[in-house]
Amino acid sequence: MDTKAPLLGEPLPVELMNTIWADRDGVHDALRDPGGTRAWLHAVAARTDLMTPGDLDALATSDLDRLGDRLISLRGALRRLAAEATGDPRPTAVSDPRELQAAVTVLNGAAGETPHWSALSWTPGQEPSRYTRTGGQTASAAVSAIAEEAVALFGRDSRHQLRACLAPGCVLYFLKNHPRREWCSAGCGNRARSARHYQRHRKTTD
Repeated sequence: MDTKAPLLGEPLPVELMNTIWADRDGVHDALRDPGGTRAWLHAVAARTDLMTPGDLDALATSDLDRLGDRLISLRGALRRLAAEATGDPRPTAVSDPRELQAAVTVLNGAAGETPHWSALSWTPGQEPSRYTRTGGQTASAAVSAIAEEAVALFGRDSRHQLRACLAPGCVLYFLKNHPRREWCSAGCGNRARSARHYQRHRKTTD
């Protein structure tokens, strides 16, 4: 049950934005059906302490439909905010909602929809440990946690590291975590260099 979405090791809000991706066959959506939603949540489950693979396997199709709708709504808001933060010129990259304030409202609503909080466990004679409690389904709380992480991403200077990948045909985002990084992946870097080479060669032969 592997997700088809590219996972680039980015923060989870960026990984969610990138559940829309493009290749030679067009633009794809990893969350278009309950199976895709479950596969993506499985793929990122280890990166949150709110859900386990067992939690996800126990979800009914109706639960997955609701989670998919929430994730798609949140993704649209995040991509709109990312387009604003990066000055993204790609017309295919921006999802609805189109208005910035609408995107902020969706994000804030998603962050608060399913409560989750830290709790301490400490049995005499043992080491204390932290665990997470939720006010609803763990997977639903994980969606709210991704939204909360996105609030932190866009509300801090870290948003200035966010980039739109401008390689030909790409619709992904990434954090520029190295001064020389220009693309979301090595594959996009190769395509961009090939396109530049082609354009230069074409100019010299015209």
